[in-house]
Amino acid sequence: MSSSKGPGAGPGAGGAVGALGQATLGAAPAAPKRPVRRGGKPPPDRPQRALFCLKLNNPIRKVCIDTVEWKPFEYLILLTIFANCVALAVYTPYPNSDSNTTNLYLEKIENIFLVIFTAECIMKIIAYGFVAHSGAYLRNGWNLLDFTIVVIGMLSTALSNLMKEGFDVKALRAFRVLRPLRLVSGVPSLQVVLNSILRAMVPLLHIALLVLFVIIIYAIIGLELFSGKMHKTCFNNITGEMMDSPHPCGEGGFQCPPPKVCALYWEGPNYGITNFDNFGLSMLTVFQCITLEGWTDVLYAIQDAMGNSWQWIYFISMVILGAFFVMNLILGVLSGEFSKEREKAKARGDFHKLREKQQIEEDLRGYLDWITQAEDIEPEDGEDESRQHAQDGKSRFPHHSFLSGWRRRSSTSRPWGGGGSQGLHQGQYQDKNENNSADQLDGEEEVLQESWFKKKKRDFDRVNRRIRRACRKAVKSQAFYWLIILLVFLNTGVLATEHYKQPEWLDYFQEVTNLFFVALFTMEMLLKMYSLGFQGYFVSLFNRFDCFVVIGSIAELILTNTKVMPPLGVSVLRCVRLLRVFKVTK
Repeated sequence: MSSSKGPGAGPGAGGAVGALGQATLGAAPAAPKRPVRRGGKPPPDRPQRALFCLKLNNPIRKVCIDTVEWKPFEYLILLTIFANCVALAVYTPYPNSDSNTTNLYLEKIENIFLVIFTAECIMKIIAYGFVAHSGAYLRNGWNLLDFTIVVIGMLSTALSNLMKEGFDVKALRAFRVLRPLRLVSGVPSLQVVLNSILRAMVPLLHIALLVLFVIIIYAIIGLELFSGKMHKTCFNNITGEMMDSPHPCGEGGFQCPPPKVCALYWEGPNYGITNFDNFGLSMLTVFQCITLEGWTDVLYAIQDAMGNSWQWIYFISMVILGAFFVMNLILGVLSGEFSKEREKAKARGDFHKLREKQQIEEDLRGYLDWITQAEDIEPEDGEDESRQHAQDGKSRFPHHSFLSGWRRRSSTSRPWGGGGSQGLHQGQYQDKNENNSADQLDGEEEVLQESWFKKKKRDFDRVNRRIRRACRKAVKSQAFYWLIILLVFLNTGVLATEHYKQPEWLDYFQEVTNLFFVALFTMEMLLKMYSLGFQGYFVSLFNRFDCFVVIGSIAELILTNTKVMPPLGVSVLRCVRLLRVFKVTK
């Protein structure tokens, strides 16, 4: 019954399936394809209409979108901006509207640059819209800067051509210097730097107020302590002439040599600007000291006028608090804002990559679904044919399973040998057993000897592991670390005792202590190599540095004692000793 149905149903079913498969395959290409996107940044959110009339499927808008998002187009714009900067740098202005041949050619090239920038601006407006919606061209600050530069360039060119006389366009042409700023809009790293500076303005204002408070406090203190102290200098007692290089003098400070006397009136250092006579000049002097611009000259002038007993406290505290702490807060704020902007830029880049990956995966899933729907119909016909071939094979060779089973049974039930040859086999087995017993005895002796060596090796390895473990624990301990630091400081102290025309006993002491420290640092290096192993030792950069210093110190000892180098070379090689100081940085 089933055999009669199979052949009868096969062609009908196959015809139906084939017709359905052809219909599916014929309809599959008609399915809407997803647009294949190029690599790069994902497109921004575009409005359905641009300039109230251009839809997304408009061919002109499509061309503009593909052009402005094409990577070589961006590189072309950046190259044009760079060439424009070079042209602005080469341009040589002359008085009275004079010019030369180079400037005339540059003016013509300027028109080409203006056409390129204007075309870019128009294409971006068509692609993204002008200003009426989010994501429009003028909603971006960098695009607003580009648009302003283009409009000013067009106005200056138009006015210079239409009104050749009676109108000066130099003021408008001065805005050409803004064109190098367009590089910022094309280079993301420059955008990060400029954005960090702009966002740091509010924190920098707070720091500026703090700097102002510090300046006011020290200006008032200086006004109370040093007001009117820097107007005395040395005058000739007979002629009344001022000394050639005047500087302040006073009772506890600089004493004028006779016949000169310390008297009034002198305007003061820097033509009377550097003093503490009033609040304004006092603030200016404090600001000069905080910027570290000639603050020592102000300190020496005060000491010449009043002595050097306590005045240094005022200036040292002002420099430490104002210059080292408060002023460096500006760098801290800029660094923090730059880090934030860089993290934001990195997050935006990761988000763009994620969007691009999701878009590619979505396109791939769409294509796979489309292909799978077309292929799901085909395997049914193939499975029926393979099943039919398998049944035909079984019915065609019915004795195959019987023969294979008989062979398995015969192979397992086969006897070992005949009864007549049993004695011969037993004799051969006895000879083999005797030979095997002799070989076994020799093997046992070798095994015993080998096991003795293995036992000794195991004992040695066990002791070695214990010693290495103890050494590793020692070199990693805090006591060992501080011992090495103490040795480094002692070695530094010995090196600091060297001076010109030192006595012979000091030379001998330095040589002995140098040999002692080299031996100690060599033992430290070998102990670390033994406990950590060569690979574990040289993994650390500090250990590599220590090894270099130790090898250099040993080479210096050998070359010094053998006298194979000139004295200058030995002096240079002795500088390796100073590298031991850097062991403290570990």
